[in-house]
Amino acid sequence: MKYRSVFDIIGPVMIGPSSSHTAGAARIGLVARQIFQKEPTWASFHLYGSFAKTYQGHGTDVALVGGVLGFDTFDRRITDSLTIAKDRNLVISFHEEEAHMDHPNTVKIRLGDKLDTMELVGISIGGGKVEIKELNGFSLRLSGNHPAILVVHDDRFGTIARVSTILAEKEINIGHMEVSRKDVGKEALMVIELDQNIGKDIMVEVESLEHINKVTKIHE
Repeated sequence: MKYRSVFDIIGPVMIGPSSSHTAGAARIGLVARQIFQKEPTWASFHLYGSFAKTYQGHGTDVALVGGVLGFDTFDRRITDSLTIAKDRNLVISFHEEEAHMDHPNTVKIRLGDKLDTMELVGISIGGGKVEIKELNGFSLRLSGNHPAILVVHDDRFGTIARVSTILAEKEINIGHMEVSRKDVGKEALMVIELDQNIGKDIMVEVESLEHINKVTKIHE
């Protein structure tokens, strides 16, 4: 399916087939790219439910790839994302999965390069809004529609309080926060949605805390 303009598939005014299958898909891809923090050399997209049945006709494929390339939902380059991915030597693959998922518009994105891999599960809930449900084995609930930081840390007493204290001292309000861990005392993940973007200085301060392993920012 050939689109004349990005506005045929995604906002600001939805002319194309579905905000869930296009704008939402692009948002999930973009969140995956922001978390990975660099350009991957390969990406695989595992599609479930309605995504699996209609991803080519509704432009879900170009939207997902565009997001992974770092294009926001309004970026006109999304319509040419498959060609751009090829030009950048990004190897992509799509897999239609038959497993039943809780939400019909579900995608599992796997990204990687020679050094790192990442796996993320996201759902498109309508109107371009999304939720990230899983990241590298951690269960979470991240909207992707607000600035947020992901803090990978060791599960130790007081770590969450110290991160919260830094944000409070900087007058950064927390809109939503949750913690997931693989086991008691093992690696854990803080997901903190914020009312505003934060600067690199705050990121560095959080990352310098004891038992903090990595801090990643996701911005709207």
